[in-house]
Amino acid sequence: MTTVFDPVQVGKRTLKNRFAMAPMTRARAPGNAPTAEMARYYGQRAGAGLIVTEGTVVSAEGSGFADCPGIWNDVQVKAWKPVVQAAHDQGAAIFTQIWHVGRMSHVSLQPGGRAPVSSTARPAANSAAFAYREDGTAALIQASEPRALETSEIPRIVEDFAKAAENAVDAGFDGVEIHGANGYLIEQFINGAVNDRTDEYGGQAVESRIRLALEIVDACVARIGADRVAIRLSPFGRLHDLGDFDGEEETILTLAAELGKRQLAYVHLMDQSSRGAKAMPEGFLAKFRAAYDGILILAGGLDKEQAKTLLDQGTIDIAGFGVPFIANPDLVERFRHGWPLTPPDFDTFYGGDERGHTDWLPFPFAKAS
Repeated sequence: MTTVFDPVQVGKRTLKNRFAMAPMTRARAPGNAPTAEMARYYGQRAGAGLIVTEGTVVSAEGSGFADCPGIWNDVQVKAWKPVVQAAHDQGAAIFTQIWHVGRMSHVSLQPGGRAPVSSTARPAANSAAFAYREDGTAALIQASEPRALETSEIPRIVEDFAKAAENAVDAGFDGVEIHGANGYLIEQFINGAVNDRTDEYGGQAVESRIRLALEIVDACVARIGADRVAIRLSPFGRLHDLGDFDGEEETILTLAAELGKRQLAYVHLMDQSSRGAKAMPEGFLAKFRAAYDGILILAGGLDKEQAKTLLDQGTIDIAGFGVPFIANPDLVERFRHGWPLTPPDFDTFYGGDERGHTDWLPFPFAKAS
């Protein structure tokens, strides 16, 4: 019987357990460079076998959150090294999630105040970026109207991801997780309700809509090796104005099969039913497992018993936990001993100082004041 405490091979590294700390934006990297506080944050949570960092933007254009870290220049690469070392010192593997938000941005975050880019020129209705108000303070603001990328620009986007992967290895990361989920750029191409293009990256053909995702994967693999490349997907997710479209299951399963051919480090699925979206259809996870035979992570509202069942069935290989890790840096030990979980402070999720970030204490102590 497989348990969450058992080791597992991911790429060339053996993880000490099957806990993954899922990526969560915290917006505490002024100037897009990681800080010593972030090294402390990830080091505190390195009881997980695998840490996936918060979304790390591949270019200034890719940012949709004020003060989120980047990995496109030498200053950022150098600043990430203590973060990586803090995780490695505790025996955890650490991947960084490389990210381009596409239309989920705001002109205040874009170089020169330009429009964000996307697969489409349609804005994401009722969707907010964490951007700058006129007084210079950050807040959740309606995302700006995007412009559709020209076909000739797409190789530039692919290269931004490949260079970010190369920079991540230079910073010491064990690998990269390409952010293909949650309504950001890659999913803006995959989703047939958003992608209204007429070139080879759009239209009704499944192969066209998944083309960008696979080109990015292949470019990263060519740069750093398949064993260091992973991708996150959110099947049937509806964050950031994604919609239903014909052939949705076929699209995701076709992509799953293509990813399986590439022998990646892992694929990471997020179940967005924990975020208010409809649940993945009954039986879909088993279909995905059949189409993709590599290491599979599932995150999104899992509890200890659900993780136990899915691991024991062989449906997943690693259980991902996001929000529980925020207020419970010792989450692995709390699960091991059946200790209660501390609830998070939602008001401190984005931006701010150490409060709600690194001032949580292990069981049985109270939160630091």
